[in-house]
Amino acid sequence: MGLGRHKLVVLVLLLSLSILIYLLLPSARPEPEEPRAEVARAEPQDSVNFTVRTATLTGDWPTFYREAAPRSVLEGAAPERFPVLLLHGRSFTSKTWEELGTLQILSEHGYRATAIDLPGYGESLQAQPVSSERGRTEYLLRVMDALGTRQPVVISPSMSGLFSLPLLLQHPDRIRGFVPVAPVGTKSFKPQQFQTIQVPTLIVYGTEDTNLGSQSLESLQRLPNHTLSPIKGAGHACYMDRPEEFHTALLMFLSKL
Repeated sequence: MGLGRHKLVVLVLLLSLSILIYLLLPSARPEPEEPRAEVARAEPQDSVNFTVRTATLTGDWPTFYREAAPRSVLEGAAPERFPVLLLHGRSFTSKTWEELGTLQILSEHGYRATAIDLPGYGESLQAQPVSSERGRTEYLLRVMDALGTRQPVVISPSMSGLFSLPLLLQHPDRIRGFVPVAPVGTKSFKPQQFQTIQVPTLIVYGTEDTNLGSQSLESLQRLPNHTLSPIKGAGHACYMDRPEEFHTALLMFLSKL
């Protein structure tokens, strides 16, 4: 009987000791799970594959980019007025504007001049081809967004008219000025479409270009806010035949925007 009481006392003591430890050591008890903060993750934006070629006075950054350079990098040049985007014809690439000195001349006058290789040309030879009018328009818009260029002046010779004309007619608010040089594709649009566009335009053509030069001129003259710049004695690629005259006319036009 005495032994049973002894066991009972020991059991009570052990139980009391366990309760005491539980109360004194709260870390031994399971804690409720804390709410987790939701982390917002931005979806990656669609990339666009194109080649950029440009020039600066300071030489702070390379003149050639395989991909779109961040805007903060592109703006590392001398103080600039507004951007100029240079496209190219079928037989040329962005390098044409570098070799012709156009990029350097524009840079010296304070413009952020950027030339690109369109899909299938130059360093963009392996880029996905763009065959539809809508696709070409969206392509240029994506290029402009990637460059941080809201409203550039677009210089568009020959074949590149397939890209620039739909952009001009469908998104005139995205273009500060337009410099067509005998562009392809003017006959694809109705005369009324040209008549509604108020974008300042410098129509450049060689007087010896009796094909695309005269053909595109007929449609482009319907743009209400245009200026004509015929280059005498020059052919289709008049900016190549008479670069000094072309650059003079271009700078004069840009200075008035």
